[in-house]
Amino acid sequence: MPMRVSVVIPALNEAAYIGRTLAALAEGSDSGEIIVVDGGSTDDTPALAARHGARVLTGPRGRGRQMNAGAAHASGEVLFFLHADTLPPPGALDLIRQTLADPSAEAGAFRLAFDHSTPLLRFYGFCTRLPWPAICFGDRGLFVRRSVFEALGGFSEAPLFEDLDLVRRLHRRGGFRFRPEHVVTAARRFEAHGAFRQQLRNVRLWLHFLRGTDPHRLAHLYPYPETTCEPEVSRGS
Repeated sequence: MPMRVSVVIPALNEAAYIGRTLAALAEGSDSGEIIVVDGGSTDDTPALAARHGARVLTGPRGRGRQMNAGAAHASGEVLFFLHADTLPPPGALDLIRQTLADPSAEAGAFRLAFDHSTPLLRFYGFCTRLPWPAICFGDRGLFVRRSVFEALGGFSEAPLFEDLDLVRRLHRRGGFRFRPEHVVTAARRFEAHGAFRQQLRNVRLWLHFLRGTDPHRLAHLYPYPETTCEPEVSRGS
């Protein structure tokens, strides 16, 4: 029997994107178990997710909290955390299974591309070819064995950098793998605020985090948007 993969998608007001993400998952030979954890959407996100066959949970807003809640309700041996505005590569679940068929592999992520192309975004996407955990944000489609996720205590529920925090802990264990395929994520925040300005802000927060600044202290620099589950600095959503 193939490994059972549970896809966990945190969402908040993602009606414009979640349908295409769920449709892309359905194109595979096996879409796995799909759990959408809604953080209080005021649009049609929950209804759209249910219409596409996802199991919809509701809970407090916050990406780390939402992903932990989804993981707690998942039945798969493997957890695949996917953002609502991010398209997985074709056959993503089989690619994940291929990676984890190696007993020494515990977790991994894909490379990143954007749905809107500018020189800066192409450069950022190119950088994800590097096997560097410090730039392995959650929009790259993080997957992990459930047993390892639980052993590490899951995601931090801090308001920022829950993704990098977990990737760091996973990478220290030595079983983290970088897949060569790309996920495609929305560049909407870069489009809304300007690619250079947005990335400058992103890098500022990222450097603070790498220096050890508490994510709770950083959160006031990055106010909650109307979409996505919480402040996030890695991409355009």
